[in-house]
Amino acid sequence: MGKIQENILILNGHDLTTDDVYRVAVSKQQVAFSDDARGKMRASFELVKKIAASGKASYGISTGFGEMSKVYISEENNAELQHNLIVSHACGVGEAFPEAASRAIILLRLNTLASGYSGVNPKVTDLLMSCLNANVLPIIPQQGSLGASGDLANLAHMALLLIGEGRAMSGGVEMSAEEALANNNLKAVELSGKDGLALINGTTIMTAVGTLALLQAEKCMQAATAAAALTFEALHGFTAAYDERIHHLRQQQGQILTARYMLQLLEGSEYANTRLEDVQDPYTLRCIPQVHGASMDAINYVYSIINPELNAVTDNPLVFVETGEVISGGNFHGQPLALALDFLAIASAELANISERRIERLVNPQLSGGLPAFLTERGGLNSGLMISQYTAASLVSENKILAHPASVDSIPSSANKEDHVSMGAISARKALKVTENVLHVIAIELMSAAQALDLQEKRQLGRGTQLVYDFVREHISFLDRDRVLSDDIIKLKEHLSQGTLSHVWRQVQEV
Repeated sequence: MGKIQENILILNGHDLTTDDVYRVAVSKQQVAFSDDARGKMRASFELVKKIAASGKASYGISTGFGEMSKVYISEENNAELQHNLIVSHACGVGEAFPEAASRAIILLRLNTLASGYSGVNPKVTDLLMSCLNANVLPIIPQQGSLGASGDLANLAHMALLLIGEGRAMSGGVEMSAEEALANNNLKAVELSGKDGLALINGTTIMTAVGTLALLQAEKCMQAATAAAALTFEALHGFTAAYDERIHHLRQQQGQILTARYMLQLLEGSEYANTRLEDVQDPYTLRCIPQVHGASMDAINYVYSIINPELNAVTDNPLVFVETGEVISGGNFHGQPLALALDFLAIASAELANISERRIERLVNPQLSGGLPAFLTERGGLNSGLMISQYTAASLVSENKILAHPASVDSIPSSANKEDHVSMGAISARKALKVTENVLHVIAIELMSAAQALDLQEKRQLGRGTQLVYDFVREHISFLDRDRVLSDDIIKLKEHLSQGTLSHVWRQVQEV
């Protein structure tokens, strides 16, 4: 966790965490730079000024960009060079990122610049930080990044705000960037040195959106296992399949932990192990540890990629004050994130795949062990939860398309100077969309499992599943006759998005 002073997150470029990102992006925590970070940024900016005045060619400071890096730019044209970089690169299209994503993007850009290797003018970072703290947010289109040379097109829209161009949100209202700054007593800056490149070159978009996707995937993981346990009880599953001896023989950590969590959730259940017509469960119940556990391991792997990237320096060129060098490299290439976030989408999608099959077992009278068709007592007159299963199936099908990896594609750009790209921003956006779909599916499973339990003779639920059932019934009432279920699904999904069920999960772990 980053250092907190008087409820302000202090940025130094080294210790930002995913939890910090969530607090700033969603809870709107204020931020500030550490004194050390300010010192490093000043020193690197002074070096950039010297290089700009030296007459020597240095990429992005006294040259053009990409294939035009062979063109020398004089010091007197440097400010125009940086300004033109931003306006020319602001080519993003599509829907704008929502507020939380925009805040995460700005936070991660500030943290990268705080490391002191970007050579940015401190006046630029101060304005960007003031905008974040005042919640003056640039309108950033979601599409346009190739995921190498950084998320150029999208970040250019972020940078437009700082020069008083483009569109912004202030007080929840869209307006010109110039008006948004003026309304908050902020003034646009003139870019110079390497400011333009420092603002737009790097993996900020894919890291920010990928972090939000990762945090939501973890909520999917917890909610999916809780929902699975509630369905397990409704279908009177056999807990023998969760015996720790089975899972230790395979040695897969996620599988071992999921089996343990299932037993904790089900402890004390009078529904489990009571089915007489069979001796083992279908895979969707019996193999929950194997399937959910594999997704858990994948999510943990993605954390191992995201955590260092939060504090990575990914723009180009990089400024090394100690030796007086400005060195061009390729840290802006998003391949590590692209691969990991494609994996995240696949791992999250699988949670919905198996959840939808459990929903089918609950609503299908041929599979539910005697429950009424579509979990309604007056079938025919009422359709019950029939179409909610359709919705889950639709979302699962959409996820299969979204799970196709973006990272396997590459289209050369900049006259083949940038001849291999990662498409990592697409990976991040897909992963976030997949987790949204997954939470909707899990909401449907939770509703279905609670309905199935209420249609049976009352028994004692497990100590964990009782909490899960109470969570559902706190927000969604028993379906005694047909009503608009979309409202119920969306309401429950929103609570899952906010992590409400995570609190239930923690209570189970603490006992």
